[in-house]
Amino acid sequence: MSNNTDDLQLASMRSRATAFVIDDLLVTAIILIIFWNNIMAVSHDVNAMMYFMKTDLVMPLIFLKLVYQTVFVWYYGATIGKIITKIRVIDSNNWGRVTLFSAILRSIGRIFSEMFFYIGFLIGFFNDGRKTFHDLTGKTLVVNA
Repeated sequence: MSNNTDDLQLASMRSRATAFVIDDLLVTAIILIIFWNNIMAVSHDVNAMMYFMKTDLVMPLIFLKLVYQTVFVWYYGATIGKIITKIRVIDSNNWGRVTLFSAILRSIGRIFSEMFFYIGFLIGFFNDGRKTFHDLTGKTLVVNA
């Protein structure tokens, strides 16, 4: 990944959306693997499945998303989806590596964006830096790698 700030280009919304889908599929697969036996135990009963999802699945899913987004953005500058789509996350102030604190804030902002009908993602369509709510909270930019 290039660190030359002279040739930075904002990542397209298409690349970001593709990375989002890859990351969500990956996190979903991990959750399915971890909770497979529990899911199969209640799969015959829709009400039991809904109860299981609300009570036993939500918090581990949120926790996994927070850890996944935080660690990958902080340590690698990109999640697996972003690495595949050749984009990365940088600090919007110094155009360098994202701090752990910024990665945590960004990850929390992303969870809130998802919880409120993805409105936080839509913000990216209406500003020059294509900054979503989580980019604003973490003070980050997403650029081509």
